[in-house]
Amino acid sequence: MSNSEQFHFDFYQSNYTIDDQEEGCNTYGSDKNLCESRRSQTEKQPPAGAFVPSDMLLSPQSYTGQILQPTHSPDTLSQLGYADGFDEEPPLLEELGINFEHIWQKTLTVLNPMKPADGSIMNETDLTGPMVFCLALGATLLMAGKVHFGYVYGMSAMGCLAMHALLNLMSVSGVSHGCVASVLGYCLLPMVILSSSGVVFSLQGIPGTVLALFIIGWCSLSASKIFTSALAMEGQQLLIAYPCALLYGLFALLTVF
Repeated sequence: MSNSEQFHFDFYQSNYTIDDQEEGCNTYGSDKNLCESRRSQTEKQPPAGAFVPSDMLLSPQSYTGQILQPTHSPDTLSQLGYADGFDEEPPLLEELGINFEHIWQKTLTVLNPMKPADGSIMNETDLTGPMVFCLALGATLLMAGKVHFGYVYGMSAMGCLAMHALLNLMSVSGVSHGCVASVLGYCLLPMVILSSSGVVFSLQGIPGTVLALFIIGWCSLSASKIFTSALAMEGQQLLIAYPCALLYGLFALLTVF
């Protein structure tokens, strides 16, 4: 026997037996379950060189599918949460926070000052409607020959900050910047009607002044009604309507002159 054959023979030869493994488990106090599992695996393993039929090699949970076509069951997909796919995902507008039903309800509440406001809907930071109404006000002023987009957004920002500070001082629960901006922006809709009428005829006269005063009262009444319902400030509507009238009076002066 050559040296290489003797090396291979010595390398693969081992004196490790199952009895040694059992003795080690008993000596060192190992876990009985671990020892029993090792013993069962050793007993189930066929001896080297023995012929094993192909049926015995296949386990009960063996792969039965074809290549590139894995087998699956509906129960497995339902457990993983992929049964319905994209059907359970919310719509894109809902993820963006755009609810047309709420926008329509807020618009109707502004157009009808005598209608009771829903505080749960009004106390939302929805800025879709306010942005649309600000753009509409700037567009109608542009049609009348007045480029006042910067003034519209500037007065809106300053008015929202002032009203936010005032409402936090008057209310117990407090209010967020988004809620104040949303309410003041929605109540800007009557001012868009005033600026649209300024495209048709001139507002610098007694009819225009009367119409401007009516629009200011409309806007301030709607805003104060919404603030009192959303913040539970019953009995303070007139106190809130006064600063709102001052803010919308600036928009009226911008529209008339």
